[in-house]
Amino acid sequence: MKTLVVALGGNALLQRGEALTVENQYRNIDSAVPALARLARSYRLAIVHGNGPQVGLLSLQNLAWKEVQPYPLDVLVAESQGMIGYMLAQRLAAEADMPPVTTVLTRIQVSQDDPAFQSPEKFIGPVYTLEQQAELEATYGWEMKRDGKYVRRVVPSPAPERILESDAITLLLERGHVVICGGGGGVPVLESGEGAEAVIDKDLAAALLAEQIQADGLIILTDADAVYEHWGTPQQRAIRRATPQELAPFAKADGSMGPKVAAVSGYVQRLGKPAWIGSLTRLEETLAGEAGTCISL
Repeated sequence: MKTLVVALGGNALLQRGEALTVENQYRNIDSAVPALARLARSYRLAIVHGNGPQVGLLSLQNLAWKEVQPYPLDVLVAESQGMIGYMLAQRLAAEADMPPVTTVLTRIQVSQDDPAFQSPEKFIGPVYTLEQQAELEATYGWEMKRDGKYVRRVVPSPAPERILESDAITLLLERGHVVICGGGGGVPVLESGEGAEAVIDKDLAAALLAEQIQADGLIILTDADAVYEHWGTPQQRAIRRATPQELAPFAKADGSMGPKVAAVSGYVQRLGKPAWIGSLTRLEETLAGEAGTCISL
């Protein structure tokens, strides 16, 4: 069986504006699980997921208890990996004819010299109104930036350099397990072994995982059903097939499609294997070339 790495976008876990409740997360997971289960019967499957809303929630809960210092972001990322990994595993394992499902707490090494530590860009937590920004920044010392018509907290998001648990992930895949790993982009750790106050981009982490384990394909699932040219105009058109070079103009650090294009393009260029960007609701069609965007050499 071929090995496929699938990166689940935040919409698979929580819709924008929804309350961060267990019930809402399970409902969204339930809508994602059937397609993933079908895929797991045809591929060795590694699943990476985002954690932006969840790690933001844990951070807020963390601030509520004043008797101890707030836990750092690396610990909160580890907590979110356990929480979301457990919920995904519970629902996937309950599907008929499923292989074993295992969640791996995953550390990913980053550089302490990464410029992202000086320029936070990664959104975490819920959205707030513009009127709330000044008070939140003053109360918590957050840095906040615009996210559409709202504002959200931003934290450093350094580039992932090495997945420390890749051998264990490979071994589990070879034994036929569906592996949930690299959750929230992985727990960021420095070369010294210390945790880093950051949240890694999950698409870059998924691309690095696919490269390290020599996966046969990488698929990033998102709200959009493909990469579009002339987006938002009457001339918009879905791009069904493209090379990394042809998609280079779309690989901008714009917080939406750009990082996804950059992640899959890097994987395709380094391994020469295909990658896809598409919608969770059209997963099989995307792999078949009938939906989404396929990136290959």
